[in-house]
Amino acid sequence: MLLVGITQGDTADDVAKLSKKILSLRIFEDLSNPPETKTAWHGKPWAKSVSDISGEILSVSQFTLYGTVKKGTKPDFHKALKGEEAIHLYNDFLAALRQGLGDDKVKDGEFGAMMDVALVNDGPVTLVWDTKE
Repeated sequence: MLLVGITQGDTADDVAKLSKKILSLRIFEDLSNPPETKTAWHGKPWAKSVSDISGEILSVSQFTLYGTVKKGTKPDFHKALKGEEAIHLYNDFLAALRQGLGDDKVKDGEFGAMMDVALVNDGPVTLVWDTKE
């Protein structure tokens, strides 16, 4: 599952960089190559990408990733790109993922909608990546 936040200043170049990284990032284990010592892994860790394993992606737009709570008692989301602008970059991001994996391998929710999304975080492994860093 991807939680995708789009901030002010994000561009088509960021979309290209992020989609390429997501499709090639080795975060899955290689089940054909078991570890040499007893571990919690069933295969060699950090060996395969979502493309390598013909995996699927659930992408959820999440403007709240750019929320801050530095002042006051309620979150401030001014760093998130406005929805009417962000939706275009988000759709381009989904298109790039679908081009790399196939249309049937990339699912998404409704942009800007309230959604109930469940996640089983296997591991857990959670990574945060900002294309500007």
